[in-house]
Amino acid sequence: MALGLILGSEPATARLVQADLARVALAPPPGARVPLDLAVTDARTGQPTTLGQALGGRAALLLPVDYTCGNVCDPMVAMSAEALGATGLPAEDYALVLVGIDPRDDSAAARRMLAGTLGDRDASLRPRALIASDSALARLGGALGYTAVYDAGTDSFAHPAAAILLSADGRVAQVLSPLALTGRDLRLALTEAGEGRVGNLADRLTLLCYGYDAARGVYTPLIQRILTGAGIVTILAIALLIAGLSRLARRSAA
Repeated sequence: MALGLILGSEPATARLVQADLARVALAPPPGARVPLDLAVTDARTGQPTTLGQALGGRAALLLPVDYTCGNVCDPMVAMSAEALGATGLPAEDYALVLVGIDPRDDSAAARRMLAGTLGDRDASLRPRALIASDSALARLGGALGYTAVYDAGTDSFAHPAAAILLSADGRVAQVLSPLALTGRDLRLALTEAGEGRVGNLADRLTLLCYGYDAARGVYTPLIQRILTGAGIVTILAIALLIAGLSRLARRSAA
């Protein structure tokens, strides 16, 4: 029943067309480096700071996210945190930094995302969630070759589902998929970034965080799989609950 409710819902109206989605990508130029003096606001404290201060002179995993996204952003953050925890590296050796791509989102929205996605890991990882203005986002996007497109029809952003590994001096070392990170691979990447080594940035990342295929108005395969998995888990939980209650009822009758 739960699966039917999830998959049987009418698809939301999406107004982006394929030409719009073709603009969405992360393609860092050669020698790409984030502006360390970029003015941002720390969502935890509400105080102004800079991107460089958030990095703290450490290798960092930078996640551009929509703090109110209902699609892939939450899994991106949760899976990145899990992979970081699995590296075995001390938390002080790296930074997890989130930057909100929607300037309308405030610090409260960022804190809600952290609480909802990280739970107990928040205390050990202490990620920095940053709020940036339109102009700051434009500057950061230009430095990274990062383009997101707003869809007014669904009030959401089509944007790359990306984790950007930065060296301590802000250079882009690697572009990673946060949905396919492993602790071992991330440990190696962080170690190399900490040593100032930069990987190949020639590939264009095209995996999107976008809940609906705007060209067809239906769920993308990735979101379909996530929702299908959630539905199956719900059905199994209900089945186990019913089986347990039935067993208790039989024992009581006996």
